[in-house]
This record gives sequence, C-alpha cells and structure tokens, in this order.
Amino acid sequence: MIMNYDKYFQNALEVLRKEGRYRVFNDIERISGKFPNAIYFSGKKEKKVVVWCSNDYLGMGQNKNVIEAMHQAIDKAGAGSGGTRNISGTTHYHVLLEKELADLHQKEAALLFTSGYISNEASLSTLVSIMPNCMIFSDELNHASMIQGMQNSNAEKRIFKHNDPEHLSALLKESDSNRPKLIAFESVYSMDGDIAPIKEICAVAKENNALTYLDEVHAVGMYGPRGGGIAEREELMDHLDIIEGTLAKAYGTMGGYIAASKNIIDTVRSFASSFIFTTSIPPAIAAGALASVKHLKESNVERIIHQERAKTLKTKLRQTGIIVMPSESHIVPVLVGNPVLCKKASDMLLSEFSIYVQPINYPTVPKGKERLRITPTPLHDDLMMDNLVNSFKEVWKRLKISNI
Repeated sequence: MIMNYDKYFQNALEVLRKEGRYRVFNDIERISGKFPNAIYFSGKKEKKVVVWCSNDYLGMGQNKNVIEAMHQAIDKAGAGSGGTRNISGTTHYHVLLEKELADLHQKEAALLFTSGYISNEASLSTLVSIMPNCMIFSDELNHASMIQGMQNSNAEKRIFKHNDPEHLSALLKESDSNRPKLIAFESVYSMDGDIAPIKEICAVAKENNALTYLDEVHAVGMYGPRGGGIAEREELMDHLDIIEGTLAKAYGTMGGYIAASKNIIDTVRSFASSFIFTTSIPPAIAAGALASVKHLKESNVERIIHQERAKTLKTKLRQTGIIVMPSESHIVPVLVGNPVLCKKASDMLLSEFSIYVQPINYPTVPKGKERLRITPTPLHDDLMMDNLVNSFKEVWKRLKISNI
C-alpha cells in the first residue's frame, strides 16, 4: 500500500480551519518614518493601513537614531556577524550591547541571543539541568518559550496559580528544603496585560532559598525610570537573580538576552547548545539595539505618552460598551469570545476600515477568551484612535458581537 503522507498534514490543517484557528499571515510593509502606517498587499492590490497590533510598542524601530546607528554599522562592519559567538561572531557591537544591558538591570553581566524565545529556552533548560535534582516552580500562564526551556531541562516541575504567592509558598513548603529550586514567572503577561506581584514572589523565594527568574519581555523599555522594566519601577531588581528581556519589542530591533551574575551568565554561555551553535545577531542589529537602549535610558517622553495612549483607548472603547478585558498595563485586550467571529472581525477591520489588528485564538489564549489584542503606541494620534473606536462599533454591530 502506498502511504499518502500528505493526507496527515492536510487533515491537521483542516481541523484548524474548522475551529477557526488557522493562521493567515498578513503581507505588510512598514513605511519608514510614518509608523504606525504600513502598506498592505493583497494579491495584486495594495493599500495603506494603520497597524494596531505591533510589538514595536514605542515605535523605536522607526527612530532616526536607531536607523542611523544601523546604517553606520553596515558601512563599517558589513551585513552578517560571520559566525557563532565562539567562532568570530563576537563583534565589538555585541560586547558594548551586553555591557549596556547589564547596566540597565544592575547586574554583573548580560548575554545576547538571537531571540527572546531562545534566551528563555536556552537559559532555563541549561541552568536547571546544571543544578542536580533541581525543582522548577512555574506560573501557570508562563508563555511557550519558558515552558519549552523547563521541559528540555527534564527537571521536576510544579505549577502555581497565576500571580498567587500564597499558592507558590505552599508548594515550596511541600518540597525538600535541601533541593535546589527555581521560580520562573513574568512581569507583564502579554495577552491579559496583568502584572505580577514581584515583591511578594521574591519574598517567598527568599524565605525558601529559591532562585528567581523573571521574564520582562513585555516591560523592558516601557517601565521604570530608565526602561529597566517593572522590577526597576518597583525598585526590586536586586531581589531577582536572573532577568530576561527582548530587543524585539520596546527596543524595536531583534534579539533576546538575560542579565545576572557573572557565574550564571558564564554557565549559560558555556553550556547552552542553542547559544553555542547559533550564529550571532548581525552587527547592525546589535548597533541599533544599543542605540535604542541608550535612548530609552535617557528619555522618558515615549513612556509617558505611551501610558496615556493606552489609558485613553481603554476609556474610549469601554464608553461604547465594547468589552475591554481588565489590564494593568499597555495591553488593550478586546474580548470577542468566539474564534470564527474573532477572525471575521479582524478581516473586516482590515478590508473595509484599513485597520490591522490580529485575532488571538486558542492555544495562545483559552477557548472562549478569543480576542483582538490592541497595542497603542505614542505615535497613534487622536484621529487614528477615534477612527479605530468608530470602526470597532460598526464591526461589532454588523457581526452582532456581544457587549455583555
């Protein structure tokens, strides 16, 4: 019998389509100097749209200083890094950026990765596997890269209720006090926009002699007087052992990193396979990230405007009766509650109102909690915001999406 292998893949994709979870990539081209405007390509047609779901939270990917730094690095060093960090791929740009990131988080050292996903996967899997019989304590809403790193470590894991220090404490007290322990959690949870009780979790960690690993990817650049994240805002950075961040969101470029003690950084550098055997980020990317981090250490303007924009949009949407889910941060999650309607709403906004907001469906969020996740930036003006709100009202009316 001839095996029809393609049928397996076709059937799997068909299930996604029936459940309304099949992902479609929208073909866009950002317009340099005119963020959040972009060109949307659909077949042979193209039109100007406003992007409302970018993770370039502060528009730093369009910042003149960042772009100029990248141009200069290309002119001086060329396109790629030329190798892994161990074999010719540690350029001076990488060294300078790691020093800047260590200073940002008030740690002894920092280590760059090609993405935030890899920084979590590599760091967690490596650090936990180095400590014999280590037990991991993980917030139940930690995202995929953290979960993958923990799984790859093959360590025993306990899940504590989301943002619940009391449950964490109870789980820790049930464990052997002589075992190494690591607590992994996030500061800002990107789908709901809620913020972790970092101080309380750190207190529980200290009481139980556990290491702390904080993912700040949705907070670095945007919170704290120098953009060090929620931990800096709350003056808690010295309470945390490892802080993980990204350069691909508020800093507008690409890459991930961790900041910690010299020994922790050296351990990951020396043992993490996905770091050791991966070509380092291009010098131009490192140069752009360096310029962005330096800028946001000095400038608070972007953060102030950003918070005002997010607060204003939440207020305007709620005044219409549209359900904006509770959010303590810059994330504006609008509940739809149905995967098919969520995709239809997104498609209608794009095709008829030139507004791009990506639908977020299971497994990224629980079934029944499907939503449109809006991320206003300092560059979304009042006219854009009013147009968004009016467009949402019309789409909600046409699709009969519940406001209750």
